Amino acid sequence: MSAPAGLADWLQLTLAPGIGGETQRRLLAAFGPAPAVFAAGHSALAAVIGSAATQRLLTSDSAAAIAAALAWREGGDDRHIVVLGDADYPQALLEIADPPTLLYVRGRLELLNRPALAIVGSRNATPAGEKTAEQFAAALAGAGLSIVSGLALGIDGGAHRGALAAGGDTLAFIGTGIDRLYPARNHALASAIAEQGAIVSEYPLGTPPLPANFPRRNRLIAGIARGVLVVEAAVESGSLITAKLAGEQGREVFAIPGSIHSPQARGCHQLLRQGAKLVETANDVLEELAWHVHIPTRKGPVTAEAADADEQRLLAALGHGPCALDALAQSSGLTAERLSVILLQLELAGRVASLPGGRYQRLPET
Repeated sequence: MSAPAGLADWLQLTLAPGIGGETQRRLLAAFGPAPAVFAAGHSALAAVIGSAATQRLLTSDSAAAIAAALAWREGGDDRHIVVLGDADYPQALLEIADPPTLLYVRGRLELLNRPALAIVGSRNATPAGEKTAEQFAAALAGAGLSIVSGLALGIDGGAHRGALAAGGDTLAFIGTGIDRLYPARNHALASAIAEQGAIVSEYPLGTPPLPANFPRRNRLIAGIARGVLVVEAAVESGSLITAKLAGEQGREVFAIPGSIHSPQARGCHQLLRQGAKLVETANDVLEELAWHVHIPTRKGPVTAEAADADEQRLLAALGHGPCALDALAQSSGLTAERLSVILLQLELAGRVASLPGGRYQRLPET
């Protein structure tokens, strides 16, 4: 788990109040990496960003936030902080107008530079829309594309679940601090993504779900992907923002048509009128991207034999009555994150049902 040189300086640069991304990039362009910025001195910095901004940068008290970020990073081998200029930094984001200076990543770091497709849509999706998102994500992930979305309810969740169920890769770009997963109903899904894929945030630890952060987060979903597929969307929605950003960034935009009577189809129909590519099958997307099916070799921590054994341990511990996740962890000996992955797979297979209050119940075999 290598660290960027002078990581504390990078954190100081991004945590200083009033020093936004544009100012950060001006400083990096003028002086080089963050340690060189802070070594430049007040007068040199002021010549680039002005005295007031320089004063804020040099006098901000970010020591506690920096310590918390460094402690978070040291909390596990799956925790990373990636900065501009790192080899692991997503190269696709360097093509957008305002790439983040720093990213917090939980999960598989290599996915930041794998070919990806974004699947987005309504939070208030229809059951058919969620199922469509799952099916497309499973097919496209099976073809070797990482599936990118925003961990929201509705279409986003369906896209992540479909990729995971197919044994594929998925990335979730979130609009909160990486330690503040939102919404709470997707906590189990987030745990599965952290184990099998990656969760990414540009926001400092502790950042709550502020409304303004989610549209801004969408530029990263669009920017890291080769294209954006919109499954369901109202005319006024964040999904159309993502599609608009994708078009501006030179990415492909795809949309699935729906019923003329459905409000959730109107956003897709608007995109189609504006030139988005109509999609009926996953092959439509693959052909437009000129993507030849490629299944990358994965270095998964769990073998097929171990996965089957873990599943049997879970089912034995679950029995046939409702059971909470904590109780399952204790009785099965599996970690909460591992349990979340298996439970999600069993739920998609129709063998387990999730109940209110974070409980699960085994379903009868059919």
